[in-house]
Amino acid sequence: MGDTLRSVLEIFTQVLSWFVLTYYFVISVFGWVKRKEPPASEFPVSNKFIIFIAAHNEEKVIGSLIRNLKSLNYPKDMYDIFVIADNCEDNTAKIASLNGVNVLERHDIENKGKGHSLEWAFQKFFESGKKYDAICVLDADNLVSDNFLLEMNKQLSKGHKVVQGYLDSKNPYDSWISGNHSISYWVTDRLFQLPRYYLGLSCALGGTGFVMKTEVLRQIGWNATCLTEDLEFSLRLILNGMKVAWSHEAIVYDEKPLNLKQSWKQRKRWMQGHCDCARRFLVDLLSKAFRDRDFVSLDAAMYLMQPFVIVANGIAFFAGFFVIAADIKNFLLSDNLILFVLLMLILTYYTVVFIIIEGKMTSKIMRYFLIFPLFSFTWIPIIIQGFINRNKHEWVHTVHTRDLDLKDMNRV
Repeated sequence: MGDTLRSVLEIFTQVLSWFVLTYYFVISVFGWVKRKEPPASEFPVSNKFIIFIAAHNEEKVIGSLIRNLKSLNYPKDMYDIFVIADNCEDNTAKIASLNGVNVLERHDIENKGKGHSLEWAFQKFFESGKKYDAICVLDADNLVSDNFLLEMNKQLSKGHKVVQGYLDSKNPYDSWISGNHSISYWVTDRLFQLPRYYLGLSCALGGTGFVMKTEVLRQIGWNATCLTEDLEFSLRLILNGMKVAWSHEAIVYDEKPLNLKQSWKQRKRWMQGHCDCARRFLVDLLSKAFRDRDFVSLDAAMYLMQPFVIVANGIAFFAGFFVIAADIKNFLLSDNLILFVLLMLILTYYTVVFIIIEGKMTSKIMRYFLIFPLFSFTWIPIIIQGFINRNKHEWVHTVHTRDLDLKDMNRV
């Protein structure tokens, strides 16, 4: 009975894994060829932006972002900058003020995290009665391309209500951890986000570098205060019949963790929030998908389930290892090991092509690819930890130190 149950579970896991892998591969095919879009210059500058920068103890990097934003290729009277100095204990607010932007200081030790700070700032914005067409959200450690607002204006002018920008890396060469994080983002941009935009599905908000029409926030509110407020708001958009579009040319450079400890904490927080969102939204998404024949909701539901499929496959691999490790021949020929190795090789070498296409490949990045499967493998215990701690909502700050300007990114 035990052997039969184990065989059934192994077959189920393998079928589910191959189904998910095939699904995401088919979706990614639509990102192979980048479509030519009309230049942003063809669209009149019609959207006035309010830019919110979420900042908690970011004195080392806030000045660079403000200088960057003040030099954007967009009419200066068509955007304003607000720094949300959230529970800061350093000179973040002072530096922002000296750089000539608006500062909103918030002190609330009970409700920590970016989701809460944005909720508070958005409420202040609506109470002020000031008129803006769109809201932009950035993190303090970011830099953006000169054309960022022009490209966002283009997408909004085309009728999109919420748009995510291209998430690039500020420090891909600092360490093997930052390098592998960068690879993950580049692959996601090209093979996850771009094809969903082309297919009319909803892209995923990345927590920073996105804009939304003010009317969207007025209509459904923010109400996204979990550990992954970006995912939470993305799902609420879908359940309200809206979706996130994509701009491949509006680039935001984000600082990646430098070591495994920082990376582990950050990704664990992401998985805590992911599991929390799965618990709260998965049933509603599946209901909407089948009730309304809504493929956007079904795609989002599959995205919520993806980490659990990864864990199931990892557990099946380890279970097979402990059962047959004594027989090395059987272990080397086991379906679990073969499946696991194939998945790692496919994910690694399939994505190499698109890193080259994106213009990101260097000799150092190629070396990082040799250990990219190891980096990917660390997701399994992180997802398990995130699931176990899904009900813990304590926000953990990621320290940022890379004080760079946009000209530095051009050299990179």
